Amino acid sequence: MKFLHTMIRVTDLDKSIEFYTKVLGMKELERTDNTDYRYTLVFVGYEQGDTTIELTYNWDTNEYDMGNAFGHLALGVEDIYVACDTIKRLGGKVTREAGPVKGGTTHIAFITDPDGYQIELIQVDNQ
Repeated sequence: MKFLHTMIRVTDLDKSIEFYTKVLGMKELERTDNTDYRYTLVFVGYEQGDTTIELTYNWDTNEYDMGNAFGHLALGVEDIYVACDTIKRLGGKVTREAGPVKGGTTHIAFITDPDGYQIELIQVDNQ
């Protein structure tokens, strides 16, 4: 088996694509419009990785209940402090500033995308 992607529903496709490509540096890899069922799927990700995020935009839906079961997406970054500064400079929202996790040594931060999905940034030495 192979992990392929994670799907999240978005309310403003253009705003979400801008966030994931411009703020997080991903690429738009694939796009499919389904006119019969009125939705668009856009896959974003990093060129060197296999796993992607599927942004699902249902044309007639402008709000979702986030629920309380979903936790967060996680991205490894080489310099978490620079990453947070860059994300803020590009208009992203940092909800937990970079620093060590409580009771540990790993440095983490949290940001949110335009729909409020939590994304954890984790300092990694060699990606």
